[in-house]
Amino acid sequence: MFVLVMQILWLVFDDIAGKGIEIIIIFKFLWYTCLLVTSQALPISVLLSSIMTMGNLGENYELAAIKSGGISFFRFLRPLMVTVGIISFANFLIINYVYPYATLKQKNLILNIKKTQPTLALVEGSFNNEIPGYSIKFAKKYGEENNLLKDVLIIDTKGLKEDHITITAKKGKITTEEGSKYMTLILEDGYYFEDHTSSKKKLEDRLKMPSSMAKFKKYTVNIDISDLTSKDLEQEKYKHHYTMKNMGQLKKSSDSLKTSYDQYLDIKFKSMQSSVSATSLNDTLALSTKEKLQANILENFNLKKQVQVLKNTSTAVENKLKNIKGYKDYFKRRRKNLNNHDYQFHFILASALSCLLLFYIGAPLGSLIRKGGFGMPMVVAIIIYVAYYFTNTFGKNLAEESSITALMGGWLGTLIMTPLAFIFTIRASKDMGFIKFDVILLPFKKLINLLKKKDE
Repeated sequence: MFVLVMQILWLVFDDIAGKGIEIIIIFKFLWYTCLLVTSQALPISVLLSSIMTMGNLGENYELAAIKSGGISFFRFLRPLMVTVGIISFANFLIINYVYPYATLKQKNLILNIKKTQPTLALVEGSFNNEIPGYSIKFAKKYGEENNLLKDVLIIDTKGLKEDHITITAKKGKITTEEGSKYMTLILEDGYYFEDHTSSKKKLEDRLKMPSSMAKFKKYTVNIDISDLTSKDLEQEKYKHHYTMKNMGQLKKSSDSLKTSYDQYLDIKFKSMQSSVSATSLNDTLALSTKEKLQANILENFNLKKQVQVLKNTSTAVENKLKNIKGYKDYFKRRRKNLNNHDYQFHFILASALSCLLLFYIGAPLGSLIRKGGFGMPMVVAIIIYVAYYFTNTFGKNLAEESSITALMGGWLGTLIMTPLAFIFTIRASKDMGFIKFDVILLPFKKLINLLKKKDE
């Protein structure tokens, strides 16, 4: 738990340290993080403890004594199986109910903390709309305090007419005094543009497109952030992420997303179908000839008409390709969101069973390697869990991009590790060795002894 919590804490340390956040808020963040990683800590704990315990029994020949007393390997494991079964059921309850709650609380807490410090909320390369009344974009954020900006674009979004004031600058600096309700943005070497067109003006005045522009070396913008600093840090604004839902909610959301997604595809298909319709071409053919139509459509036209048909077709295809490229990213986002909901549904079940799976890998493997303590068992447990974790991550990425089904992506790690569990369990029950670590380590021991003799 400590290692997993610290791993997450380091990622957000800059966002919460030294920002004037109350200690009670930090403790709440740590509490939500503990709840968040519990479902991941349980399988690791089961794996490590099973390898250590069975390895220690094997190292002290207690397993041999138990088996010589007529107690089989499976009979010996029966109480442990029941215990791990209870842990797996508890893990299911945690990941299905506690994990979504902890994710909801933690993510919203972090986002609210960032909004109290506007400089933290600003992201490079995209328009930032977190600050009321302004949309800010910049190419890079740098400096010791991460408050220096490069290639800044500011759009005033206040009032009925948004984008009537636009400011660009090559450099910018953000300064905020403690306790102040204003954030000061000092811009250098840029332009100020204001559009004076108003809907209240006469049409002839609007057609003149009145505007003003000025070049500046230094310009200061004071932005009111009082609405941000006064916000409740525990306000729950973001509630619809797939990691914030249990299986019932995921199933309901997935059905709704699928219906909406299918309707979206149907509309796009009909739009494309209508845009490439051959109705006008058929009408032209009917008017131009009364003879039997040739199989090759172009042969029904003279040369001039053929050129015209090809030009019209080329233009229609180009327009349709542009249209497809326009909604391609939107299509991918909707598909990815649907895939993530389906994946999370199966991942919850797979994660609940991970305790049992890793137990059936760890317990037999511990009896095979016959090494207790924190040495060899720790190394083996880390290797196995890293392989299991990265296999699950790989499956998630493939399922997200529709390379494999969400079902396969959610269960990929389990499907790969299950054969290992069967192999280890069968070999342990038959007292068959799997890997002779002494033979593998013998050349290294000889090399170390040889180097020691040379030093002497």
